[in-house]
Amino acid sequence: MKRIAIIGAGPTGIYTFYSLLNHRTPLCITFYEQAEKAGVGMPYSDEDNSRLMLANIASIEIPPIFSTYIDWLRTQDDAHLARYGVEKSTLHVRQFLPRILLGEYFRDQFVQLVEEAKKAGFEVEVRESCQVTDVEATPEGVNLWAEGEPTPKQFDLAVIATGHVWPDEEAASRSFFPSPWSGLMEAKIPACDVGIMGTSLSGLDAAMAVAVQHGTFIESEDEQIQFRLDEGSEALKIVLMSRSGILPEADFYCPIPYEPLTIATEAAIDAAIDQGSEGLLDRIFDLIVAELQHADPQWSKAVALETLTADTIREAWFADREKQGPFRWAVSNLDEVERNKRDKRTVPWRYTILRLHEAVEKIVPHLTEEDRERFKVGLARIFIDNYAAIPSQSIRRLLALREAGVINILTLGADYELALKEDRTVIHVEGEAWYFDVFIDARGQQPLKTKDLPFPVLRHQLESAGEDIPDVGDDYTLLAPDYLRGKIAFGALPYLMHDRPFVQGLVVCAEIGEAMAKAAVQPASRVRRWLHFTPD
Repeated sequence: MKRIAIIGAGPTGIYTFYSLLNHRTPLCITFYEQAEKAGVGMPYSDEDNSRLMLANIASIEIPPIFSTYIDWLRTQDDAHLARYGVEKSTLHVRQFLPRILLGEYFRDQFVQLVEEAKKAGFEVEVRESCQVTDVEATPEGVNLWAEGEPTPKQFDLAVIATGHVWPDEEAASRSFFPSPWSGLMEAKIPACDVGIMGTSLSGLDAAMAVAVQHGTFIESEDEQIQFRLDEGSEALKIVLMSRSGILPEADFYCPIPYEPLTIATEAAIDAAIDQGSEGLLDRIFDLIVAELQHADPQWSKAVALETLTADTIREAWFADREKQGPFRWAVSNLDEVERNKRDKRTVPWRYTILRLHEAVEKIVPHLTEEDRERFKVGLARIFIDNYAAIPSQSIRRLLALREAGVINILTLGADYELALKEDRTVIHVEGEAWYFDVFIDARGQQPLKTKDLPFPVLRHQLESAGEDIPDVGDDYTLLAPDYLRGKIAFGALPYLMHDRPFVQGLVVCAEIGEAMAKAAVQPASRVRRWLHFTPD
């Protein structure tokens, strides 16, 4: 049997395993998972999340393994679900639930996968609390070193499915956290001035993690939420900040699976790419305009879409939010999307942009350097804002903190200065200084390069071949140097973000896992070379 190593037993590793099992060719598979429990994944582990943190994906969107997420939830004990504020009688497929519960689902599915694989003749070893320290591709296979092993083990294929990468907890201090997952969940944050860089869901989650140490969210049956601050915690003041100071939309209702696009079809986008890099972004923008005008002529007229360009549409997109201010806009947006959910009403322009981001992403490697920058600061911002809409419950909790006088939002603009002191952080904005006793960087996953790889030998092999950013084939196997081809399937999302700026979420994990599983049974018939895109 072929010997396969899977480094990382989170969602990408699980979906890879599931696809390998579906190929029905018995393999010898060894999982290496640095966490105590394989099959959970950092975004959903109870060590890195609180019960208030919600997954921004619902059962209807999650690729099922042996059972759908909703069916699995319905088999759980009522008392267990109640610990997370979940009532079985109110479960539905579009519901956003605590991340930790989703981690339990993946853990159960993983355990079942191991059992079924063994029944099908696979040999499976799961090594938990075991960190891989190095990887080396050789003409004969792949050498893999792990903690506590004096000599490497050899495999025919290594699958790198390490998921998100955050700064080590050692980089954190009492006053600075380089990410919400760098010890924040275990830290005792005093009632003080807390600054959080980022106004997306990660920033809101960081705020919730701090707030619940100093008060309680009280939720009524009509979905109204209040925040009651503890006596003695009156000094707690949280400031969320970003360049735009804009809050994300609440998640909106739309048909799932997605309906096909009418004008910006795959064939139309391929035809635009075939015309060459020069002018590609503007040709694609013409397709986007035509698609939006076809889907929602009233909205298109209201924003004067025919007068906009790939450079000016961002300003029009966020104009209403900037005019109303973050909290007033959040109230009206929440009211609108909740009404639409009750009525099962789809807003055509929102839904069209949601479907367009996946279709348009494929142009990124073909853009000129100038157009890649235009895309990054324009259309990419719109697409990310649209698909990163967050659970309504998170907005309600934010508004409750605002009502309690605990939280505010600071617009930084493009020209600000951040100074990390030993005991505090100082932000200078437009001649004014803001001082924070505790500061949390919650800007989310940043793209990584070969130099960031935690495997020294593999890093040297790639860099010696000029691979500053790993290039992969259709099955995600590394392409260079030549002797490395077909040996390592590289599905670590942060390293793929340069060419696929929207490569996020469980659907993508499942797609990558299915593709990497093919590398175990047959080599890729086609390779792809990427240019490189680096979002902020």
